[in-house]
Amino acid sequence: MARWHTAPASRLLLHDASTALPPLQVHRRLAAFNRKRLLPTFEEPCWPEALNEEIELRSLEARFVHAERTAIAPRLSDLPTDAPGFMDWFHALKDNGPGQGDALFAWLATDATIDQMRWFLRQEAAGEAGFDDLVALTQVRFPSRPKLEMANNYWDEMGRGRESGMHGPMLERTTQALDLRPSVETTAWESLALANLMVALAANRHLAYQSVGALGAIEMTAPGRVSKVNEGMRRLGLPAEVRRYFQLHAGLDVRHSLAWNREVIEPLVAADPNAARPIAEGALLRLAAGARCFERYRRDLKLTTSTATAVPHDEMDCDTRRVAA
Repeated sequence: MARWHTAPASRLLLHDASTALPPLQVHRRLAAFNRKRLLPTFEEPCWPEALNEEIELRSLEARFVHAERTAIAPRLSDLPTDAPGFMDWFHALKDNGPGQGDALFAWLATDATIDQMRWFLRQEAAGEAGFDDLVALTQVRFPSRPKLEMANNYWDEMGRGRESGMHGPMLERTTQALDLRPSVETTAWESLALANLMVALAANRHLAYQSVGALGAIEMTAPGRVSKVNEGMRRLGLPAEVRRYFQLHAGLDVRHSLAWNREVIEPLVAADPNAARPIAEGALLRLAAGARCFERYRRDLKLTTSTATAVPHDEMDCDTRRVAA
């Protein structure tokens, strides 16, 4: 199995070679930018200052994405571009893609303490980019068949029209019930980077096919992970209502993955083999970013592949010095 370098760019250059930004600063800035750029507002930007700021931050985003694309490029050297061959390659990512089978999730299921589970969930909640909004941004101007499946996926995210079934608020109820209080200040840069990557792919039309691949990779690989998280939460005595988001996705995402692969990815590649590379690239980008998170989580949780040492509660609630290091 290929070994992955999960932190391809420890420092990013902004405008000139003398200005280097550490990853924590990069991803806190991009996280703030993404919140602002996607939030509906009545406030009119102050031109031209707002444009100058956006140019600076979009330049930072572009350099980040370029570094990520460069890191996964070797995996694309022998990519099949015919639809059947490509789909075989894509399906295989479930077993051989970056981060698959990470020991973190088996450990969460069987050994994590409640404080360790809360710390993990806080990181995940803070790095959640909003699958519903990502799908909505991605589907713009795609052909009818893929667009219809993306609409169907979005409608599931919206609880099929029932507020109580909406996935985003469902996760929010979990964070409130466990008093997680996710924030940028207590979130590892790797988790922020994952969210920033997903927004960058969905919000930039020249990366729309990469977004299709990244979203497809989530649907295909998430069920095994969330089922382990749900198992661990149940072992720790958390009620079904608190676990509902994870229970739901352990099963629903299997169906979503089959439909996404059949109705979105395969038709796009069949219609134009040039779509294969960006879709594959997006899948690898998302999986590699996830693998980097898992590596960081294991390190902060003092987890080895065979055992783990419980971390005291005051360290788990930590502090920015440790999470952001």
